[in-house]
Amino acid sequence: MSEARGRKTIFITGAGSGIGRATAHHFAQRGWYCGLYDVNAAGIAETAADMPVDSYCTGVFDVRDRHGWSNAVSQFGDATGGRMHVLFNNAGIGKHGWYEDVAHDDADLVVDVNLKGVMNGIYAALPLLETTPGARVINTASTAGLVGSPRLAVYSATKFAVRGLSEALDVEFSRKNIRVIALCPWFVDTPILDMVEKAGSNSKERPAMNGIEIYPVEMAAARTWDAVHGEDVIVKVGKAADRAHFFSRFLPKYLAKQMRKTVLNS
Repeated sequence: MSEARGRKTIFITGAGSGIGRATAHHFAQRGWYCGLYDVNAAGIAETAADMPVDSYCTGVFDVRDRHGWSNAVSQFGDATGGRMHVLFNNAGIGKHGWYEDVAHDDADLVVDVNLKGVMNGIYAALPLLETTPGARVINTASTAGLVGSPRLAVYSATKFAVRGLSEALDVEFSRKNIRVIALCPWFVDTPILDMVEKAGSNSKERPAMNGIEIYPVEMAAARTWDAVHGEDVIVKVGKAADRAHFFSRFLPKYLAKQMRKTVLNS
């Protein structure tokens, strides 16, 4: 296992693909030491293959597993001299469909990974964060955490919760000199878009998303960098996320009307 050797450090969950992988590459290119963690060992290996050999450590665990968190944070602390400048709680999953069609077990899984996994991470990492001056927690929420999203109701609920948790802890942890930020992407070109299958076929959602903006994953990584170095508590990814947030705050009735039209015409 390589060591940080004085470099700034970031612990990344969901590093085996998507935003987590792009963020690892983005930060490593700028001299940071990255902890790459995911439930998918093959994905972690693919992420690490494109990084300098001395720029990372890796581990495989499920964010629902508190014991797994403890082991991963301990390993990371050994490699970094007990420092964690950034905890990037990025691991997440989604289940798409009308609320009544989403199985209870699937809904439970979304809540356990997207919300409880984030909470587990903050609890586990807090001792390292507290001893690292200027530490930050970046929690991946979503535009679905800014606007209630039909056919993503449970996913949306978890992302609202992550945003609320981030806003509350940013205030609470000010006494510890730790910032907590919610990253809120619009649709980004990651494997989570494959959660949607068109009814009656084996095709995925991406080909059916005509007219919906999908942003490159590198944009999310760059905005994560901004979140680490900026002052905003909510950091949005993509102009569509900015628009959605604006309408939800200032024109909520109009937004709800447009969303109902979309649902009724689907």
